[in-house]
Amino acid sequence: MGRQRPGAPTLEEVAALAGVGRGTVSRVVNNAAGVRDSTRRAVQRAIAELGYVPNLAARSLAGHRADAVALVMTEPDWRLFGEPFFTEIVHAVGDALTDTPVQLLLTLVRTDTERRRFVEYARGGRVDGVLLMSVHAEDPLPDMLAKAGLPTVMLGRRSADESVTYVDADNAGGARGAVTYLLDGGRRRIGVISGPLDMYVAQCRLRGYREALELAGVTAGASLVVEGGDFKEESGRRAMTELIARHPDLDAVFAASDTLAAGALGALRAAGRRVPQDVAVIGFDDFQPARPTDPPLTTVRQPLEEIGRTMVRLLQEEMEDSPVAWRHVILRTELVLRNSA
Repeated sequence: MGRQRPGAPTLEEVAALAGVGRGTVSRVVNNAAGVRDSTRRAVQRAIAELGYVPNLAARSLAGHRADAVALVMTEPDWRLFGEPFFTEIVHAVGDALTDTPVQLLLTLVRTDTERRRFVEYARGGRVDGVLLMSVHAEDPLPDMLAKAGLPTVMLGRRSADESVTYVDADNAGGARGAVTYLLDGGRRRIGVISGPLDMYVAQCRLRGYREALELAGVTAGASLVVEGGDFKEESGRRAMTELIARHPDLDAVFAASDTLAAGALGALRAAGRRVPQDVAVIGFDDFQPARPTDPPLTTVRQPLEEIGRTMVRLLQEEMEDSPVAWRHVILRTELVLRNSA
């Protein structure tokens, strides 16, 4: 499913504006010899005026492919590259590219200046496509890349109305299943640590939590929701401490990531609460944490390897076929039962 791509300037339009033939424009684009300097300058002016971007698939057929894709993280804190979720995605994408000649370039894009610089870098033919992860709601980078005609696939999406190709997990459904499991086990005072709500993934997981409570006829009070400033363990610890203070009778918590859940377990231990006897805990992601949790964490498993493979496959199709529609792929999640719930 998806939307029609916006129109982009064509080789023919550049040729008409420059007053030359299509073949001459192609030779200029590919830095071929045999073009007069004055003609080359006229074509370059037309390219700049129209904002024309050479078709990367066509350039590939002509032998001008970069054989490189960029994996871009848009978080402001470079240290998040070390978080388990991101390392798992890098591994999954890297594994999917193992049997290809394509090099994987990792980069961090945080500011407007860095966005413009990266788009110009990518437009220059240094990469054949872009994989984006950790994109926040108002980030214009996906639209900048689409406008430049660069094949792009996102991990996740910025909103329900996303207009760029993406691969995502069923975040709302996974959260709904986790909270339903807690309810079926007799838990009724269920808090949630949501993650940063300027990210659609956090909004979806919070929505799934609320839907499960609503279906069970349980009131989802606002005071049971604490937003984590990020998905780090320390945010989970702070949020859990706040939930305990607000609701001493809390008997379960759903955390929007495993790192948040690990922080919640630490806060519960410090408060003398037993898990799961006093408070059950469920996380989300199911990747190998930096250190094992105590007790082992019940969590919602994202199919991270499949997400990485699907992102690479869609990007390859974008580069080769220039499909007319954006593709939106949502993969199933699975509740993995361990000792914390």
